[in-house]
Amino acid sequence: MSCALARDTAPTVHSSAKPDATVNPCTLCAPLGAALATAGVRGAIPLLHGAQGCATYIRRYLISHFREPMDVASSSFGEAQTVFGGEDNLGRALDNVLAQYHPELVTVATTCLAETIGDDVPLLLTRYRARTGSAPPLVHAATPSYKDGHVEGFHAMVYALVKALACNKGTPLRAVNLLPPLLSPADLRHLREIVAGFDVAATVLPDYADRMDGVILDQYRALPDGGTRLVDIASMPRALGSIDLTLTGRAPRASHLLAERGAPARVLGLPIGVRATDAMIETLADLTGAGRPAWLLGERGRLLDAYADGHKCVFGARVGLYGDPEFVAALAGFLLEIGARPVFCATGARNRALPEALAALPAGSVDEVLDDTDFESIGAACERHKPDLLMGSSKGYRLAHSLNIPLLRVGFPIHDRLGAGRILHVGYRGTTRLFDELVNALLQRQQDASPVGFSYL
Repeated sequence: MSCALARDTAPTVHSSAKPDATVNPCTLCAPLGAALATAGVRGAIPLLHGAQGCATYIRRYLISHFREPMDVASSSFGEAQTVFGGEDNLGRALDNVLAQYHPELVTVATTCLAETIGDDVPLLLTRYRARTGSAPPLVHAATPSYKDGHVEGFHAMVYALVKALACNKGTPLRAVNLLPPLLSPADLRHLREIVAGFDVAATVLPDYADRMDGVILDQYRALPDGGTRLVDIASMPRALGSIDLTLTGRAPRASHLLAERGAPARVLGLPIGVRATDAMIETLADLTGAGRPAWLLGERGRLLDAYADGHKCVFGARVGLYGDPEFVAALAGFLLEIGARPVFCATGARNRALPEALAALPAGSVDEVLDDTDFESIGAACERHKPDLLMGSSKGYRLAHSLNIPLLRVGFPIHDRLGAGRILHVGYRGTTRLFDELVNALLQRQQDASPVGFSYL
């Protein structure tokens, strides 16, 4: 395979590279994404319609990454429900959730088991409302993991929330909607800060920044503070516009639904790197009519200065990327911008939009794309391309360790280090941090392989 593709040549795509069996998947289950999206709504509690083990696994997985409490309710399927359906269990689960948590909203995501037996959850929820009378909003998303992974489950729940709740039309508001992919709480806070710099309010959906990276409390709260208010979700169609930061997302899009209801949509990639962050800043300036804040221009200048300081260390470096498709696409653009080479881009998502997004990058190209893949196939890609560095979640640690390749941990999940919720990836500020860590990881690799071990740069 040629390692030097023309700029307008699409990268080699390996889909389902390990067809017989998946060995250490590069994705997680769809209801996990739906549960995390729910955590981004104030007063909301996620309920999984299916077996108890699904909720236990998701709760443990999210807690290990964010280091914050996370409750996930379950309708607790057993053998009888598998045969006769889970309507009674779902009703009892909703009764318990409402009695114990007093939520403002309950989301119901379906697991593989509920989807396989064919439970008609919208019908079951309609019957429950008719039977119980008043209840908080109940929002359903179909999230079978045999069809999709956590990325698709996340966006399916966001779409369901917008469809069910964003219906308040009327006088336009001086606000901008932000629809991010799965990001760190630090990223979400910084996105709010950037939008506020243009003197407008930001409605971020979902916004779990304060809920999944909160302050220490004197006593446990079943529903922590934080999240987007229901009234703000209802008013999203009245915003100046919606900025969708999921370039690789599949239809249906929540931003398109908001556009139909009144808020024009702009679809961008994640703002990682100078070009991608410039695109978001220009879009905000266009939507709001406001000038660019001086502090943002200062951060842009410092990022360019960092590029100048470290370009000789990263130019030509071979990097393997894996993780959520939106992260992979954004990081590939960032690497090409600084003169590094993303030799392969891998995702466990079944996402045919990723190769298209990578082929459209404005500078350079990617040698190989693997989607719907696992870490055994990623290991084979490492053998083919010999990367100097891997960038991705902690799920790739064993592979990186076995091949003696440095791993720069980014994205989700990160279970073997503290502070995952505080990793900043986006904006000029987050890109500067990423650039410094990338340079230092490459320098450490050189030092470890050198008999001298240290020299002035």
